[in-house]
Amino acid sequence: MSDKLVLKLDTGDVTIELMADKAPNHVARIKELAEDGFYDGIKLHRVIDGFMAQMGCPKGTGTGGSDLPNVAAEFNDVSHQRGICSMARAQDPNSANSQFFICFDDASFLDGQYTAWGKVVDGMEHVDAAERGEPPANPTKIITMRVAA
Repeated sequence: MSDKLVLKLDTGDVTIELMADKAPNHVARIKELAEDGFYDGIKLHRVIDGFMAQMGCPKGTGTGGSDLPNVAAEFNDVSHQRGICSMARAQDPNSANSQFFICFDDASFLDGQYTAWGKVVDGMEHVDAAERGEPPANPTKIITMRVAA
């Protein structure tokens, strides 16, 4: 199976290299949801300039997830830098489900507290083009997200 995802945003295509060696359970979850079409049509509901773009909530509010059980934390040595993809979660470290974020800039203060599972290797400019806001007035949307062929 491929070690890359293609995240098609309405701003353009983003290629994410998966880090199954660092977060095998999180990568498996993201791939499963992507292949099931879970992310298709979902909004980027929290986009903070200089910080990150968050997505993966079916409600578009940051309060929802998939019907699958939560994934236990897999904290690793990957630093939260530009292009790193990491799981969003509630206060409980073991509450990651479907929401994730892509860092715009150095967010190393998150290291060891959130599970990094991927890195944007192409198309980061399309993440940069996402509408800002919490939530944005006219949110950027995921068209599709699939494991690369």
